[in-house]
Amino acid sequence: MREERGEIVAAQAGKLPRLVKLSDMRGDLHVHSDWTDGTVPVAEMAAAAQARGYEYIALTDHSRRVAMTHGLDPARLARQIHEIDRLNEKFKNFTILRGIEVDILKDGSLDLPDSSLAKLDVVVAAVHSHFDLPRKAQTDRVVRALENRHVSILAHPTGRLIGEREPYDVDMDRVISAARETDCYLEINAQPDRLDLNDLHAHAAKLASVKLAVSTDAHSIDAFQCMRFGIDQARRAWLTANDVLNTRPLTELRKLLKR
Repeated sequence: MREERGEIVAAQAGKLPRLVKLSDMRGDLHVHSDWTDGTVPVAEMAAAAQARGYEYIALTDHSRRVAMTHGLDPARLARQIHEIDRLNEKFKNFTILRGIEVDILKDGSLDLPDSSLAKLDVVVAAVHSHFDLPRKAQTDRVVRALENRHVSILAHPTGRLIGEREPYDVDMDRVISAARETDCYLEINAQPDRLDLNDLHAHAAKLASVKLAVSTDAHSIDAFQCMRFGIDQARRAWLTANDVLNTRPLTELRKLLKR
């Protein structure tokens, strides 16, 4: 908090927030496996997360629209759900949440039917195509996705890749407002080449009473280490542990994910 955004005045008034810390994190809500473009089986990703002290992860492999990742269609997703349920019977004091990173299509509809999404604990929605839509069309697209009652979290909300791809043109004020109205959450993606949301948008979400998930988008065990970059971004945005979805114990998290 060294950006001249009111931190000096807050300090003088004794009102500096107690910022979120890495040790506050109880889980990771955006994790991939070798079912799609991850490098490690589900069981190994889960074991590595548990070894880090986490209580849960959400397995959010890609949906079928992202063909290069061998994304999941309804039949393969059903088989993955069965594997997750089987693994959860073996874990003690740890849970794999059934999830998907579902693609937001050009018109704002989702890449999998509601009948498949209804079987999941966490639905992370994301834009992976048509980055060049006009501002209103791009915003309408994202807002429509958030209005789907199965969507939990909007992943990497502006699509930027630092040094490689500029954010797509989207009205983040409208997106934040839609997240508040639909009880959805926004992601701070901890991958160093994303860090998306940026700190300004994350702070705006906080001011609008929209909670955020700080997630690694891990495609390998080593990528869990990136959580610290997401926490740094959250701290720049003045976020406390109360502002972050995955600081919650599992029972409370499940309640917050229900719409």
